[in-house]
Amino acid sequence: MIRPAILEEAAHVLEARAETYGPATDALRAIAARWSLTLGVPISPAQVALCMIDLKLARLAHDPAHRDSLVDVIGYAALMSEARR
Repeated sequence: MIRPAILEEAAHVLEARAETYGPATDALRAIAARWSLTLGVPISPAQVALCMIDLKLARLAHDPAHRDSLVDVIGYAALMSEARR
């Protein structure tokens, strides 16, 4: 797959998730709040995005051809600018 196509797919996934679950920033904040309680330390929305990227990278290490994980890495990386606000 060429770069523009996979970037377009990642954008489509982000749009579809926003329609289903609402704004990504709200979800990242909610996850950060839950993880903060679970771990007993403050977790930021940006850290949530980074950890989700790490999860997807671990899956890609197991199966480098797993397309969905690659698309998700791109998506979470794109959300970093919103997560840092």
